[in-house]
Amino acid sequence: MSLSSPSRRRPRRLVAPALVLSLAGALTACGGGSSADDSASSSDASAKASAGAFPAEVATKFGTVTVDEQPKRVVALGWGDAETALALGVQPVGQSDWLAFGGDGVGPWAEGEYDKSPQKIGTLEPEYEKIAALKPDLILDTKSSGDRTRYDTLSKIAPTIGVPKGGEQYKIGWKKQTEMISQALGLAGKGEKLIADTEAEFTAAAKEHPEFKGKTITVGSRTSNGWGAYVRGTDRVGFVEQLGFENNPKVEAEAGEGFSVTVSEENLQMLDADLVVMAPIGIDAARISGDALYKSLPAVKAGHDIVFTDKNISTAFATNSVQSVGYALDKVVPMFADALK
Repeated sequence: MSLSSPSRRRPRRLVAPALVLSLAGALTACGGGSSADDSASSSDASAKASAGAFPAEVATKFGTVTVDEQPKRVVALGWGDAETALALGVQPVGQSDWLAFGGDGVGPWAEGEYDKSPQKIGTLEPEYEKIAALKPDLILDTKSSGDRTRYDTLSKIAPTIGVPKGGEQYKIGWKKQTEMISQALGLAGKGEKLIADTEAEFTAAAKEHPEFKGKTITVGSRTSNGWGAYVRGTDRVGFVEQLGFENNPKVEAEAGEGFSVTVSEENLQMLDADLVVMAPIGIDAARISGDALYKSLPAVKAGHDIVFTDKNISTAFATNSVQSVGYALDKVVPMFADALK
């Protein structure tokens, strides 16, 4: 999901995830001072990154984490954490590939940003011995389940930047993610600029499309196990809210602690809104667009729906990191506009 406009700057950074957390399982998160050593080897996560003020302190759900000095070997485990580090000029030595991109484990918007490919680490259940073998001096896990045991285990290996308070179950937006990671890396100023530049892109897109304001929207998915819709506080919904949309109130009424709600076929009308946006996860898109119950939704009958068929667009919209947001804006905003006509 994204759009392209010559008026929007587009550095080599953008987004993505192939919902490895399927709706089945999870339908059920002060810079300053001296300069860094730019001669660090490409295997060092801090290669070519300028140093900030240390010790750096980052507030998390599990308390304030102190990073005593410029990290040299970073392992990025959270959803979109690696892309965020790359956007800040830091190359992790290990990372999780949540959307099974392969290669360096990042979407096409971030291809070529590694000098040396990182070690791949598991997602829901990371291999702790493999992480320890990388000898990290910082672990990023800002967008994850927020599980205490996971955090405690990682913290025994290296200082770990876990989820923020209230950020459990992947409920952390790209702005907070960028802020936390940039602080931990001593690059708060650079993080602030990335956030400001990306916010400007959202502002421009919303200004170009005043018709989005106040329209209700459903952002959902279908897997082999069923239908689901995302709730406020998650990346996908935050993305469309910044464009002026309001999340489907029927979905919000069912929201719990998870990042989405399951929707039974008997209650599929709950998905209806001014605009319905659906992504297939592990299934063919035709299983959504060709479904008789789905086609019976008033919004679908009126042509006010989108079913993603392009994996890059779908994963960019799902990743919603500071790296992928620009790509998603370029692709999905025109699609939203066309679907609402």
